[in-house]
Amino acid sequence: MFVHIGADVEIMIRDLIGIFDMKSIEESKITMEFLKVAQEEGFVSVVSKEDIKTMIITEEKGRSVVYLSPISSATLQKRINLISDLSIINK
Repeated sequence: MFVHIGADVEIMIRDLIGIFDMKSIEESKITMEFLKVAQEEGFVSVVSKEDIKTMIITEEKGRSVVYLSPISSATLQKRINLISDLSIINK
């Protein structure tokens, strides 16, 4: 199953490692350092030019990818929960 994370970007739910709110990330020196290194290493993909609200970390084909999304972490969580609920119903 896939979840839409903004613009024309979708990720596979099974590849998802974590969803983090940017406001809390900006308050953490360690997490900001992680994001800086990820950008320097080329692991960051900005989903849209809109305001970034969420950092999404995935593992795709053995490679870490960090997405910066304009969709809130709460909305993404609701989408994932809905997809999970639908997959249980369809079994």
